[in-house]
Amino acid sequence: MLTSGAPIVYRHGRVIDDPFIFVDDGAALPSGPVIVSLKRYLAEKPGLLSRGGPVGVRLESSQSPELLGDTGKLALVELHIPHFKDGRVFSWARLLRSRLGFSGEIRVAGHFLLDQIAFLLRVGVDSFVLPERMTAADVARAVAMISNVYQPAADGRITVQDLRLRATLLAAE
Repeated sequence: MLTSGAPIVYRHGRVIDDPFIFVDDGAALPSGPVIVSLKRYLAEKPGLLSRGGPVGVRLESSQSPELLGDTGKLALVELHIPHFKDGRVFSWARLLRSRLGFSGEIRVAGHFLLDQIAFLLRVGVDSFVLPERMTAADVARAVAMISNVYQPAADGRITVQDLRLRATLLAAE
């Protein structure tokens, strides 16, 4: 059941009842999964990671994921977009998946457009905090906008070139 006033999170094709709570700097940490700012994470890292519950970190678009250091114990990284013209989130998601080897959830929040969703999925994003103006049906349509892909990406989808090669090999049998 979705909590009233809680952010609406779309993940892997559906709206989920998200257990993560964003905790402001200086506020007491509740039990359960939390998301904290990068500033708080860096200041309280040992205590946060040893508390027992899943920990996520919110990065503003001006904050590189490389500032996190080892991401192995993080459950979630939330990439916050302050305005839709800021495309660094694409680079940060790709960096988290490829160079930093992050296997947890990558979430996007803030000002993003429906047109960007399919591309955000391609670079490794798992979930989205839906703005008020966006519905789960809108996101589902946006996800389906790209049916075939030409470049390899973090989502591991088969490229058109690979599909053509498979077809050629099958025809040769």
